[in-house]
Amino acid sequence: MSARATIGNSASAGVFSEEQEELRRTVRTFLERTSPEAAVRRLMETDEGYDPAVWKQMGEQLGLQGIHVPEEYGGAGFGFVELCLVLEEMGATLLPAPFFASAVLAAETLLLSDDEDAKKELLPGIASGQTIATLAYANDTGRPDGAVEATSTPSGYTLTGTRHFVLDGALADLILVVACADAGPSVFAVEKGAAGLSAVPLSTMDLTRKQADLSFDGTPARLIGAEGAADGVLDRVLWMACVALVNESVGGARAVLAQATRYATERLQFGRPIGSFQAIKHRCADMLVAVEGSRSAAYHAAAMAQADDPSLPVVASMAKSYVGEAYFSVAAENIQVHGGIGFTWEHPAHLYFKRAKASQLLFGDPLHHRSVLAERFGL
Repeated sequence: MSARATIGNSASAGVFSEEQEELRRTVRTFLERTSPEAAVRRLMETDEGYDPAVWKQMGEQLGLQGIHVPEEYGGAGFGFVELCLVLEEMGATLLPAPFFASAVLAAETLLLSDDEDAKKELLPGIASGQTIATLAYANDTGRPDGAVEATSTPSGYTLTGTRHFVLDGALADLILVVACADAGPSVFAVEKGAAGLSAVPLSTMDLTRKQADLSFDGTPARLIGAEGAADGVLDRVLWMACVALVNESVGGARAVLAQATRYATERLQFGRPIGSFQAIKHRCADMLVAVEGSRSAAYHAAAMAQADDPSLPVVASMAKSYVGEAYFSVAAENIQVHGGIGFTWEHPAHLYFKRAKASQLLFGDPLHHRSVLAERFGL
């Protein structure tokens, strides 16, 4: 029996199973050893933005890149809840790696496609970590519209146009591109180094998560699934991505809360810890409420995603709206609790602040998701 079948949906009850808690402990121990602050700072200054040796360990020793990929495609066969649990721990350490692009965006796109041959051929490489993949879907406004045209040729397809804000786009070995074909939006696979493909790395606020603009000029591509099938797949992928991102954000929010409370008990002023002053108490209490509320929203969304619940679009937008604001608020309050030192480059507070702001905007900001909810409910 697969792990996916044995784990179940325990997150829906707000309680993780012992197997899931053991997974959490294992991942946390691994990341504490391989992704300390010094490593994050070193890697975020490199063009690649990740450590290939750590990436290899993640795939070969822990099987993290394929944790929710079914066993028949070379993965571990766990569920989406387990993927989100892993992402939470990665968010707590700001792991610099192409994990989100490859294991979430690209893997989900393939899993949701109807192309069995593509799944069997491409997913094992992603699941093992040997292939770094990503999804290119956004135009210059961040919306999944237009921008790339697909032309049918006797030998397949060619793509022309530009996709923007592609996570780890300059690094990826495999790029899944949403492009407009004769029958409508479709998903295509493009290999790194293909003719006419060029990548321009972007300067971003969050240096721990690389982005690039990708341009295609008559670039050969392989159709994934049927022409015109991308809309339904992409909608689902972006909902799942929102759920994955809010769980990653919970890890970051948890980490900055720990930083703030630790500093509040260690920093002395007038002969007493600053945490004993009412103003600091109130800040820390508000941070705790925001973190716990985020946990509830994120864990529920993960359970709904795994269960393929029809409420997923609503739940995903609600969680993305709430957790995005909560993480950013907690990260900002952490700087305030630390005072002057919290504003310095040497302190890690700004790293989480920048990740929180970037994550708040990724896949739609809170205002966008509230607008989506309002439209869905006819408000």
